[in-house]
Amino acid sequence: MKLIVKFNLVFIAVFLLGLAIAGYTSHRLLQENARDEILQEARIMMEAALSTRSYTNTQIKPLLETQMKYAFLPQSVPAYAATEYFNDLHQKYPDYSYKEATLNPTNPRDRSSDWESDIIAQFRQSAERSEVIGERDTPTGPSLFLARPIQIKSPGCLGCHGTLDSAPRTLIDRYGSANGFGWQLNEVVGAQVVSVPTRVPLERANHVFKVFMLSLTGVFAFIFVVLNVMLLQIVVRPVTRLSKLADQVSLGNLDEPEFTAASGDEIGVLTESFNRMRKSLVKAMKMLDE
Repeated sequence: MKLIVKFNLVFIAVFLLGLAIAGYTSHRLLQENARDEILQEARIMMEAALSTRSYTNTQIKPLLETQMKYAFLPQSVPAYAATEYFNDLHQKYPDYSYKEATLNPTNPRDRSSDWESDIIAQFRQSAERSEVIGERDTPTGPSLFLARPIQIKSPGCLGCHGTLDSAPRTLIDRYGSANGFGWQLNEVVGAQVVSVPTRVPLERANHVFKVFMLSLTGVFAFIFVVLNVMLLQIVVRPVTRLSKLADQVSLGNLDEPEFTAASGDEIGVLTESFNRMRKSLVKAMKMLDE
């Protein structure tokens, strides 16, 4: 097997190994970065919902106290305000959603679905758990969801959701007396759930991965060509010429012209050594002829 073939086989093996390691590492990192980006979007949405709730509770609700004596206004409810805010956002970005899913809600639209009820059950079973993160398929594509528990920490919430007798009459007139009552202090009654699409960040990560791998392959191909040209010019051709000259000398053809190498590397040293050996052989042959 020729030297250049051996070299290329070793180079290709190293290239494939390096490409596999680089591909695995870069793909994993890009996917992790994409997921972190998606999760960061979900956390920003959650904080936006909490800010909306706080604004409604501290600034809007006090302004509506007088009107609330005559008719229940859902705009005074922090959960309603946060939901409406994201419903408007959902019209423009249907892949993004927010819901305050509740097992026994006053407003029927807040009733939890099966998968949301499973999340609430996790919070109810583990009191110290503050967050659930997961992925699910939706009609618009894969989505990452971030959920936090809705826990009754303020006794003021029980004024509307404690017993039917203590609930405001305006609330019962609007939503009826069947749902939203019987809540207990420190009880987890639901979960805030935000959903963020994963398609765009993951597609972007896959695109970057493909570009990176193609670029890496191109760099390796360029290096492969350059190294082969260098090996051919610096090593293979001089060694081949020297080998042919050695064959002629071994056959007794001492009149062949000397092979000269201008370089001072190992090939040049080998050439000088061969030429000295040839000269010594020529002198020895002449001495025998005398």
